[in-house]
Amino acid sequence: MRNILFFGDSNTYGYKPDKSGRYDFDVRWTGRISKILGSEYNVIEEGLCGRTTIFPDAVRDARKGIDLIGVVVESHKPVDVVSIMLGTNDCKTEFHADAAAIAKGMEAVARKAKETAGEQAKIVIVSPILLGKGVGEDGFDPEFNESSENVSKQLAREYKKVAKESGFYYFDAASVAVPSEIDRQHLDEEGHRIFAEKYSDFLLTEVL
Repeated sequence: MRNILFFGDSNTYGYKPDKSGRYDFDVRWTGRISKILGSEYNVIEEGLCGRTTIFPDAVRDARKGIDLIGVVVESHKPVDVVSIMLGTNDCKTEFHADAAAIAKGMEAVARKAKETAGEQAKIVIVSPILLGKGVGEDGFDPEFNESSENVSKQLAREYKKVAKESGFYYFDAASVAVPSEIDRQHLDEEGHRIFAEKYSDFLLTEVL
């Protein structure tokens, strides 16, 4: 059996856009991919709400991906594939980070994953879905603003560049899925379904 580790934030965790909790395993894209891949593969979920690449959360502990990726990978070894989808929370206004800086953070997380998992492991950098227009408006999420939206649109280009330079695999989630209209930042059920189908196709044809 081959082990695939999915490391990410609330969109890997399966947070519901209506704030009512977490989608069930068979609804989450990770669970759907597990079903698609079958018993030959063991899917390991490591999603955490608020997780960033390298930036500290002012309120919540242990949100920096760079601090945890090594421990998480080591705890699940041997790992054949480590898929990392982060960057949305890095777009928050408090961090004042541009896309290039966020990509550097992602590169650091990916390199740490590779270092810990070993040479045989394949690393996939996933650029996240975009932040929806007006995500920072009243009634939505004040941690973001229009600048955050613009930065999120530039992540794919910067992540692709980092992946190519570092020899990692690359996938653009925003090319296949969009955020829910309910909160403008999280996948809804349909989003989870579409992303699972498209991403599993990529994994089966390009990575596994």
